[in-house]
Amino acid sequence: MKIMNYAVLIAFAFIANVSFAGGGHDHHGESEHDEHEEEKGPNGGRLLKQDDFELEVTIYENGIPAEMRIYAYHDDELISPKNYEVHVTLVRLGEEKEHINFTAENDYLVGDAVIREPHSYEVQIHAHFEEHELAWEYDSFEGRTQINDRLFKLSNLGTESAEPKVLTQTQTLFGVITTPEDQVFSIHAPFVSMVKKVHVNLGDKVAKGQKLLTLQNVESLQTYVIKSPSNGVVSERSVNIGDKVTDQQLLQVVDLSKVWVEMSAFPENIERVAIGQSVEVYDLHQHERVNGQISYVSPTMTDGHIARARAIVENKDGHWRPGMHIKVDVQVAQKTTPLAVNKEALQTFRDFSVVFAKFGNDYEVRMLELGESGWVKQPNGEMMEYVEVLSGLKPNTEYVTKNSYILKADVLKGGASHDH
Repeated sequence: MKIMNYAVLIAFAFIANVSFAGGGHDHHGESEHDEHEEEKGPNGGRLLKQDDFELEVTIYENGIPAEMRIYAYHDDELISPKNYEVHVTLVRLGEEKEHINFTAENDYLVGDAVIREPHSYEVQIHAHFEEHELAWEYDSFEGRTQINDRLFKLSNLGTESAEPKVLTQTQTLFGVITTPEDQVFSIHAPFVSMVKKVHVNLGDKVAKGQKLLTLQNVESLQTYVIKSPSNGVVSERSVNIGDKVTDQQLLQVVDLSKVWVEMSAFPENIERVAIGQSVEVYDLHQHERVNGQISYVSPTMTDGHIARARAIVENKDGHWRPGMHIKVDVQVAQKTTPLAVNKEALQTFRDFSVVFAKFGNDYEVRMLELGESGWVKQPNGEMMEYVEVLSGLKPNTEYVTKNSYILKADVLKGGASHDH
């Protein structure tokens, strides 16, 4: 039997409805307000009672920003919103109180503030009706859970602070390693000659100035030496001792200390590729990576509507062999964002992309409006993907990155729907 990852075991325990938050009021579930089913009013809202007076609290969000609407009943009869007054205070997790005042509209009172997501808060209501002052307090939580410090460590959760980031945006292209045309050297005899000695073999590494051939001029009978014009490797040999040579190629030396990366791009990709951009090249097994720069972008397309681009990379250890197929991440832009979150932290909740904000031992979803994504280099050199946050999260909020699915499993285990 294989030993399961401890974080996975804890997730199973959460889903099995085991509370790790300790004793006290249970805040788990999407919208569990109380241990008992709350009473509903005629408009589907929460019904609050004191003697023969009732308030029905609803959240209306049908095609408009969510707003609070309150209906009142006396002796089970709907009363005019002009005959009572209400003030509501919402106490959100880790944030200041939100005060809502109301005005009469049709047969209800409507609040003067948008009820932003998540609809999760402690609710304090003060009402004035005739000579009576009435008050209610209740919890209306969704997307919230608790984990104590011990279980936080055992479940291997990780957090970081939401901060500004410089996002490096990339496009991934496919390509192949080729030999630079200006680093291929063809060796010829300057005179009609006889080959006296070949000092190198196919595949030998040579240094610039190293002796390659000893030849004898057929007319003058003078012996002379041809030396290597560059560091490199003998890639072709077409001559042997005793051969009479004229103007044919005798040897070829190739310098592979740098190689070309020939890339293929579709029209939508090539529009963002430009000379001078940084690239990261990696083989298909991702064993090796190397950085370089775009040196050439073709002004034309191939018959297959493919554009060509080229980068130059260092190859001193010889890993990048001509003919090798590779992938290339091209750095097409950098964007400074006022706020970004680690993509690993993102979960789905209802129809939203969310992260779980951490406030002590309490964790609650924050619904995000997201922008562009990009890569950020970590202190250990690893590149991690981050996503721009346009709204829904305050700067410097601590949020869960690693294993955030455990929190989602706990929140969803009750199976409750989004309810007001």
